[in-house]
Amino acid sequence: MSGHHTHDDHGHGHDSAHHDQHDHGSLKSYTIGFILSVILTAIPFWLVMNKTITSSGTMGLVLLGFAAVQVVVHMVYFLHMNSKSEGGWNMMALIFTIMVVVIAMAGSLWVMYHMNHNMMPSMMPDATHMQSAP
Repeated sequence: MSGHHTHDDHGHGHDSAHHDQHDHGSLKSYTIGFILSVILTAIPFWLVMNKTITSSGTMGLVLLGFAAVQVVVHMVYFLHMNSKSEGGWNMMALIFTIMVVVIAMAGSLWVMYHMNHNMMPSMMPDATHMQSAP
């Protein structure tokens, strides 16, 4: 009986050791994550500095794309999130976080677009000249 109990403890200990080793990344995974993060920061920086894309809307979408990819890289390589960890709770937290970020980004872009659209006519010199004329 005690021999069987010891074997179970050993098996459980091995599983938790394997689980911890899987959750905490190796130096190789951190290095890969760091290199990808540097690349994903350098490319958008280069695109903006050289004005490679002339359309500001297209540039914004490209930068949002790079930002989204970098978020995924950080979650996989630094936070070690996958569908197996924490019994799927990390995946639920990830989905919730993505929804919140998408809503916040879409709302911010919407507000900035409408603010820009609504403010421009009143700031133009012609519009103020027309309003002051009798």
